Amino acid sequence: MKSTKHLRFFVFINSVSALLLFCTSADHADQSTKTSIVFTTMGRSNYAFDIYTLPTSWDPPANARELRITDGRSVNFNGHFPAAPSLSVLPLAPNQTPPLHLVYVTERNGSHSIYLDAVYNDAPDHTRKRSALEGPGRILGRVQLPLVGDAELGSGRISMKDRPSLVGEYLIYVSTHENTGVPRTSWAAVYSTHLETGLTRRLTPYGLADFSPAVSPSGVWTAVASCGEKGWNGEVEELSTDIYVFRTRDGSDRVKVVEHGGWPSWADESTIYFHRRSEDNWWSVYKAILPMNGGVSVDSVVTQRVTPPGLHAFTPAASIANKSFIALATRRRGSDYRHIELFDVVSNEFKEVTRPVSPHAHHLNPFISPDSNRVGYHRCRGASNDKQRKDLFLENLHNPISEISLFRIDGSFPSFSPDGTRIAYVNLPGLFVANADGSGLREVFTGNAFPTAWDKKRKGVVYTSWGPDFASEHTKVDVISINVDDDELTYKKLTTGGENNAFPSPSPDGKWVVFRSGRTGHKNLYIMDAVDGEIGGLYRLTEGPWTDTMANWSPDGDWIAFSSDRHDPSSGSFAMYMIHPNGTGLRKVVQSGSRGRVNHPCFSPDGKSIVFTSDYAAVSAEPISNSHHYQPYGEIHVIRTDGSGIRRLTHNSYEDGTPAWGPTFMGPVDVAWPIDNPQCSFSDCHWLRISPKTPNHEGMSLGSSKIQCSH
Repeated sequence: MKSTKHLRFFVFINSVSALLLFCTSADHADQSTKTSIVFTTMGRSNYAFDIYTLPTSWDPPANARELRITDGRSVNFNGHFPAAPSLSVLPLAPNQTPPLHLVYVTERNGSHSIYLDAVYNDAPDHTRKRSALEGPGRILGRVQLPLVGDAELGSGRISMKDRPSLVGEYLIYVSTHENTGVPRTSWAAVYSTHLETGLTRRLTPYGLADFSPAVSPSGVWTAVASCGEKGWNGEVEELSTDIYVFRTRDGSDRVKVVEHGGWPSWADESTIYFHRRSEDNWWSVYKAILPMNGGVSVDSVVTQRVTPPGLHAFTPAASIANKSFIALATRRRGSDYRHIELFDVVSNEFKEVTRPVSPHAHHLNPFISPDSNRVGYHRCRGASNDKQRKDLFLENLHNPISEISLFRIDGSFPSFSPDGTRIAYVNLPGLFVANADGSGLREVFTGNAFPTAWDKKRKGVVYTSWGPDFASEHTKVDVISINVDDDELTYKKLTTGGENNAFPSPSPDGKWVVFRSGRTGHKNLYIMDAVDGEIGGLYRLTEGPWTDTMANWSPDGDWIAFSSDRHDPSSGSFAMYMIHPNGTGLRKVVQSGSRGRVNHPCFSPDGKSIVFTSDYAAVSAEPISNSHHYQPYGEIHVIRTDGSGIRRLTHNSYEDGTPAWGPTFMGPVDVAWPIDNPQCSFSDCHWLRISPKTPNHEGMSLGSSKIQCSH
């Protein structure tokens, strides 16, 4: 990249609060105390989102193409076209045509950041220029190529950022950097940062969570989707948030204006568009008209449905300069993709925007330029000729604990070999082994396997379970062992019961394997001989009409950690427990609220801490604004084995899970795939499917339950 053409602008987000560290600083840590954690995020490795734009008034010719306005690096999404920033924010060169400005979220360099781009459409190749904001006393216009997020690392503060808006010299956005201190409550809150001084103010009251902020045309008011004091009950489709409005200046005069609505967008100072799932189960766009004479409340606001049944319409974007239309995302019958359309609110007619030029790609979360001439959105860029593009096998992520190197793997159920040099993982179907640097990739088992665990004594032996995942107690699933170093790969079946035997974990002395089995009609824990399986010895560890699963043996052999719903059987709620291998000493380590989930525990190499995935931090964004995740929550956390010092490592709106804790410190750099890896192989939210075979509500495939916020 030539610096004369590409000047990077990033928004350094300062904050008045930071998380407390329970680990020692890296400056005082011996290299031997440093370790690595690898986890999976469903579908994230294949997103490769960029922001694109198309004119709002056009009839696309057959060879029309969307204009990509982000740089093809990492994941760029949820953009906003601001009015031209003031000269103190982004100066123009003399006689320069005013550019198209774009504020957006990016996940490059291992953390969330917010960028401002100036795209000069009259320049060759739509030159993109950025100017770095370096805090008070910065030098504007200076060429910068910093690692975004280093400043946050210095304070131990990592966060997800979302839905940014630039209003003058103020940035309004969502951040998750403040711990609520209450299990199973969202950390998402709206903040305002003054770009000149870095002064940051929290606009969301403490104890509440806000999503999807939108600033009114005057900048005076901000609307958000919020569960208010109702909280979140764990649903994964529609949060049934309400729309609140408050003063952008300081968050004052907060008032609820709409019950049941999300993703607000202002058309003018008294008109807000939003979406909700209607009583007929179609996602639709609605309009709220606020009274002009003050006294705003739910009772004084008039709401009306805008889009008709028969299709899903959501994430609306209002046009400020032209109030006759809005942009929205749709899912129509006969299409497997969501597309951007314009809807004329006067004639009630739709106009397709993206389907004619890109019919086989998902287009998400539209936004409209201040002059209403362009609509922006993000979609997967797919194959690219950009030489800097990398398909990542391991993506390094910033996290608040400097002694831990954190990686997202492009696979599921990873585990480290005892010396930390190799990683086994699952890519359904199939089990694979690779060196930690991505080399030596081999498929060692072709069946439907989950999870993976290395024997601590016998070199190259990996345990897994073979059969359907997410299956009933009586489904045939067996624990097997594979010597991945054999020239002729074979497996050895260790269980004979066949009733959902899964999640094996070997003891550190290499003699035993703990696993879960449904052989009595309930999934409980058993221990068997590591070499000969059940025929070499088997005894039952736990017993009861509940599910005990996902066990992991401690490095010293004294404890087994596992997930269980024994506190509320069949509720779907899982907490983490520990028990001695002889069945004594059972105790609960951590629970995520009364109905929360704590899953996939894994001990640290020193046995003093446990990594796990949980909904402890609830949701961080409206689920419909993302691609499909079975559960659009789940962050990676660590905790001491005595249940103290819980720390959140990941911040995003994805489903993070199946973590593994390795004994070595992997350098905090990305590891590219050793082979070409297909991109964009993800799907839309499954509960948005439309099936003509389903008679209910004109062929819509209904969700599993009514979704709402609750205590």
